Amino acid sequence: MHFCVTYMPLLNKTSLRKVLPDEAWSIARDTFNRVRKFQRKFERRPCVGWVRFGSLRRVDPIDPNFGFRYGTVIDRYYIQAFLSQQASDIRGHVLEVENNAYTRRFGGARVSRSDVLHYTEGNPKATIVADLTDAREILSDTFDCIILTQTLQFIYDMRAAINTLHRILRPGGVVLATCHGISQISGYDMDNWGEYWRLTGLSGRKLFMEVFPTNCVTVQAYGNVLAVTAFLHGLTAQELRREELDYQDPRYEVIVAIRAVSRLWTKTTHCLGFPLHATKSAMLAAAVNAHLHSEYMEVTL
Repeated sequence: MHFCVTYMPLLNKTSLRKVLPDEAWSIARDTFNRVRKFQRKFERRPCVGWVRFGSLRRVDPIDPNFGFRYGTVIDRYYIQAFLSQQASDIRGHVLEVENNAYTRRFGGARVSRSDVLHYTEGNPKATIVADLTDAREILSDTFDCIILTQTLQFIYDMRAAINTLHRILRPGGVVLATCHGISQISGYDMDNWGEYWRLTGLSGRKLFMEVFPTNCVTVQAYGNVLAVTAFLHGLTAQELRREELDYQDPRYEVIVAIRAVSRLWTKTTHCLGFPLHATKSAMLAAAVNAHLHSEYMEVTL
């Protein structure tokens, strides 16, 4: 019975019918149906010892370098999905870390100026060298958008970095950040500047809400148990089906993506949404119409 339950899914009734005589087919069909009925009892949890690990039965990853050489890294698949969804935020003066590939890809003609931040000297693409925990080299109210992908986990004082992000954003500016949820440790980053943290959707939301207006922070997590397993082994997005990648299970977060909008001016906790091209007079008019003219507002663009 162990053999039948384990390997019957590899067989097909139609193929069996073609090769078996009528009498043998009748017996095989009944056996097939009984086995399938038995299998259904264990579809949610196979019996102990019946799971076939195949190529995954190993204690070292299939590719320890995240799969960079073979296709789209699974966390990059989710990062690109997030940035594509928020592409309209990538406009004006944009800051990105390490290079400006996402700025060019998702911002396009909406970007008027692009800067690249790096932590240390030596990156020829960097226009700014600074430590985000302080970054005195960067003036306040400078950027309309900051793309901060897979960076926060390498900053020990994450709260200080988030405060800097808020300071250097222009009023109404947007930070688009992603951070590892479940991931291997990057040896290169660990050796060069350290790798300290993993976030959940909840911890990411709470950290950003300490600095940004609470109702102007949105968080989305991406991943599922299959995507996590493939990612940890360094398999690529091309090795999974799109529906497997796009299925989201909040218990298995490959990455956590955060969109946070800085305040325009403050007094109340009311947060109004306006198009990015809206003028201050248009926003004031909307406030009057909403009967909020008696107080200053906290406004997102």
